[in-house]
Formats: sequence, structure tokens, C-alpha cells
Amino acid sequence: MKTLSLEPQWDQPASALRHTWERVVNVDQCRWLLRHDLLAQLEIVQRELGGRHVRAVGLYDDEMRVLCPGPETFGEPEPRVVRTNWQVVDSMWDALLARGLAPMITTSFIPSRLAGGPTTVFTTRGHTSPPRDYAQWSALVSESARHAIDRYGLAVVRAWYFEVWNEPNLRNWFWGGDQADFFKFWDCTWRALKSVHPDLRVGGPSTARAEWLAEFLEFSRRQDCPPDYLTLHIYNNDGDAAALAPFAGPQEDKAGTSPNLAAGVIRGSRRLADELGFDGEIHFNEWGRSWRPIEPDRESANEAAFIVRTMAEVSQEADEFAYWCASDIYDQVGYGREPFHGGYGLLNLHGLRKPSYHAFTLLHRLGTERIEVRGSVDSFNGAIATRSRDRLDVLVYAYRHDCAAAIDPIRVSVTLPTGTVPECTLYRVDRSENNCAARWRGLGSPAYPHPNEIAALRAEDPLQPSAAKVEWVRQGAGWLASFAMESAGIALLSVPCPSA
Repeated sequence: MKTLSLEPQWDQPASALRHTWERVVNVDQCRWLLRHDLLAQLEIVQRELGGRHVRAVGLYDDEMRVLCPGPETFGEPEPRVVRTNWQVVDSMWDALLARGLAPMITTSFIPSRLAGGPTTVFTTRGHTSPPRDYAQWSALVSESARHAIDRYGLAVVRAWYFEVWNEPNLRNWFWGGDQADFFKFWDCTWRALKSVHPDLRVGGPSTARAEWLAEFLEFSRRQDCPPDYLTLHIYNNDGDAAALAPFAGPQEDKAGTSPNLAAGVIRGSRRLADELGFDGEIHFNEWGRSWRPIEPDRESANEAAFIVRTMAEVSQEADEFAYWCASDIYDQVGYGREPFHGGYGLLNLHGLRKPSYHAFTLLHRLGTERIEVRGSVDSFNGAIATRSRDRLDVLVYAYRHDCAAAIDPIRVSVTLPTGTVPECTLYRVDRSENNCAARWRGLGSPAYPHPNEIAALRAEDPLQPSAAKVEWVRQGAGWLASFAMESAGIALLSVPCPSA
């Protein structure tokens, strides 16, 4: 059995651990925020994980009815009047604000009546070509912001985030133009929002693989339209698609097959932004292990291990990290059927918590004073240790990059300081514990579970402490706690703080 010896340096000064993985929550498209089941899921994420801002694309899609003819034009071949209509958008914003959530407004996509080309995205056919009339686009964007302020007040809207577009470097998919077209679009949209009020926070470029960062900052300074915050995206297999820039790390990690690709892009982006003198917030508001829509391993304990490992390594390199995404209520290349079908969500179609969700549950429980961990840690196995007023927490990860299906036992030992009481709570996420997908498969993997089956799954769905034995051995004036876990998997050992 592999052993993992963890030696937190409890007697050394702590460093700050900002919970950068909590505040921004991704959902697929604005249209879903009108569904009661997705709103219920967001309530869970807010309550248990600390979510505060909800990001979604599609605000100006035709389905949101923001630019459409009125019913009085029924029967006319060409409607006489096409006007703005914020009723559907208001319903969405009202629902978020009533729950104490704030929108991160992604100014996309283009209403069909303003689209300057045929490019669309998703099965829902969002129009992604540049606008055919920039003055009309500017008027629409500024009106939407002005309407929000009129309805909710400047003090409320000033706390929102406005994001200009989504992944414009993915040409003929999320953007029908080139880089120059997007920079023109950024300039126009930035000025439309700032004309409403200069305090509105406007960010971009939201590029896949964190590309265009240097060019974007150079353009925005030259044209005097600087971002208030940067938004960037990275998936750990993004190197499959194109060369990466920026990047910090060995050349061999600059590939989608490397376990260290995402961390290298995040570190490289931070370094480049610092070198270019950018001093605002940096958001990786889409990140994950894989960009592919369907990945069975995404619903395994190995995904949980990837999440904890990544946050252990680079969570302090940016101000916000928004995992993609919160829910399987989702339709980009097709709508999922089976309750667990390898979708992006932390929560499945029924709001059941996947192992990946529990990774964030345990990250949320950590304190804000981080303790250095030494011992037999390596690039795949390690821990985040924190000290709080009343407890010590050690969150352990065992990640398997090349053979995720393999399962091996690990014996973990944790050194605890003088005065520790041999009491603890242990949580484990593995192929069976805190793994709703495994319990569903135990039912025969029904595509449409009976309501009684869903109720049974839901009853065991919240994070449960492990019944596994923790062994305690005296070590000088302190203790050595040891327990078993699986690779791949994660575990949290929580003990009362000696000073509590």
C-alpha cells in the first residue's frame, strides 16, 4: 500500500489563503435562469459553497425577447415596430437578486436583427457575428445597463460584473470575426457601458487558452478603454487545439496531455499581467480538466482530486476561479438525458451532488490561514492544510492523470501539533463514499429514475462523514493521525484546534 506522509509546519507562520474558487458560479445560458430547478440548484451552491455572482451567456439572445416586435404587429409581413423589451431579463435578474445573488452579465450574443453575419453557436443558435450596426449595438447595451440601474439602483448594479463576450478567439464558433473585429467590438461595448456610469465594472477578453492577453491590454491602453478586470479561460486539455500563450513552466507541459498545462497557463497569465502593469482583478471564469462536453471521468472522484490539486497549486494566482460549470441543466451541443452522463455540471439534472461538487464543499470548509505541508508529497499527491480559530484542517488529494480508472489504497499520516486532542471528523470522496453517481449506477443506471429512487439518492446526497477508522499514535507532545483513502480521491481530516 502506498503511504503518504504529511507534515504540516504548524509552528511556522501561516500564509493567507483566499477562497478564490467560491464567488463566481457558471451556468450555461441566461434562458435557464428562468427555470425553478436551476434556481433551486443555485440556492444550494450559494448556501454550501459560497457562490455570490452568477455568470451566463445569452442575455441578448432572441429567446430573451430583448429586441422583438410586439403582439400588435401580428400578421404583418414586416413588423412596423421592433422595440426593446426587458420583461424576460427582469424576471431573471429579479430571481437572482431575491436569492442574494448578483449577475455577471456577459454581453452576448447578438440579437438576430443586429447580427452582421450568419455565424451561430450552440443548438440554440445564438448569433455570434459582429453587429452590422455598431451604433444600434451600443444603444442596446447602454439601455440594458441604464434599465438595470433604474430598476435596482446604482449601488446594486455597481457591484455587478459586465463581461464583454465569450471566447472571441474561437473564430466561427463563438465569434464570427477576427481579432481586430473583436477589439473594435470591445471598444464599442466598453464605451456603451461606461457612458451609463463610469463605475460599472467592465472586463474581458474572456479568451480560450488565455490568448490575446498582451495584445488586448496594449489595444485597450492605446484606445483608452482599459478593462477593470481581466477574464481568461483554461482547460487542462486545451493544448490539444493550439499553441498556448502565455505560459510559465517546462516546455513539455505545454500540451493537452500534460497534467500541468492549466497551472502553467494560469501562472503565465499572472506573470504577464504583472509585467504589463495590470493591477486590477484577474478572473479565470472558466476552468476545468476538460473542455469536451461529455467526459465520464468528470463524474468520478478523480475530477474531485483534479480540482483540489489545481486549487492547491494556483488558487492564489488570480482573484476569482469559476469552474465550468454548476449544473447539467445545459444545452450547447445537445441536452443530456441520463442523470449522470458525463456533463460539465457539479450538480446533475436533478440537483444531485457529484464528487466534483464535494471537492468544492471541502475547499469551502478550509480556513484562511494556510500552513506549509512537507513530507512525501509529490506532483499528484499532496494536501492543503489550514488553521482556523477552532480547528485544523488537512485536505488531501490523490490524483491520477494517466490511469484514472485504476484504484489503489493509500495510507495517509498527518502530523498534528502539541496540545491536539485525539478527536476528529474525516470526510472521504472516492468511488463509493460521497459518490451519488456510483449509487445511481448501483440502481442499474436508469435514464429516468422513479421519484422514489431520486428521493433515496437525495437523502444520502449531502456530504457525509466517513465511518473509516482514524488511528492515533503519540508523537512527542503531539499526535500522528493516520487513515486510509483511495487513489483517485480526496479526504479531509478536521481536528479541534489546540487553542480552542
